[in-house]
Amino acid sequence: MNHLIAPSLLAADFGNLQRDIEMINASEADWFHVDVMDGVFVPNISFGFPVMEAIKKHAKKPLDVHLMIVNPDQYIERFAEAGASHITVHYEACVHLHRTIQSIHLAGCKAGVAINPHTPVGLLKEVLPDLDLVLVMSVNPGFGGQKFIPNTLNKLRELRAMALNLNPDLIIEVDGGVGAHNLASLVEAGANAFVAGNAVFAADSPEQMISELKNIRTDSVQA
Repeated sequence: MNHLIAPSLLAADFGNLQRDIEMINASEADWFHVDVMDGVFVPNISFGFPVMEAIKKHAKKPLDVHLMIVNPDQYIERFAEAGASHITVHYEACVHLHRTIQSIHLAGCKAGVAINPHTPVGLLKEVLPDLDLVLVMSVNPGFGGQKFIPNTLNKLRELRAMALNLNPDLIIEVDGGVGAHNLASLVEAGANAFVAGNAVFAADSPEQMISELKNIRTDSVQA
């Protein structure tokens, strides 16, 4: 598959959110990435249900919802109702991860699991066949604009090798410090979906930057 680009609305202009949503609609982006933070699992607070519903009202592409919250099971149905297409929970936040994945599928959404930089990918082996997506955090979650952690490349290679045996269609997404300078190397390591926040919204032309990220040459890679 061609790689996917998911601009992160956390980096958008909240005062002109509809404008930025319409820009993404018109762009070559594949998904909207929506970071939900509760101030407990991560030291920041972001979108809630009213903002999610407002985003859905204008968005014409799938909402890729990343729950950086404790007790995500309590809210899966609500986020599905608010318009989520993909719901990703954190391995570190789920006591009964397999049950949580089942709940996401029962709510009619694609199921993803995110892992923090310190979490080994091997811990996902038992649930990998049940997942649609794994989100590899390449920064510590909570804030945009952080520096990419180089060891992410090793984790991506290990995860892609594991997925080839257990779930060949798995989408491997990367979030944190992604841009035109490193996207090709991330594809080569096995990733095929990318969250881009500051790289898009700090660009002179966000729509042009999305196009650049979408069309970076990865000829040597079969993603």
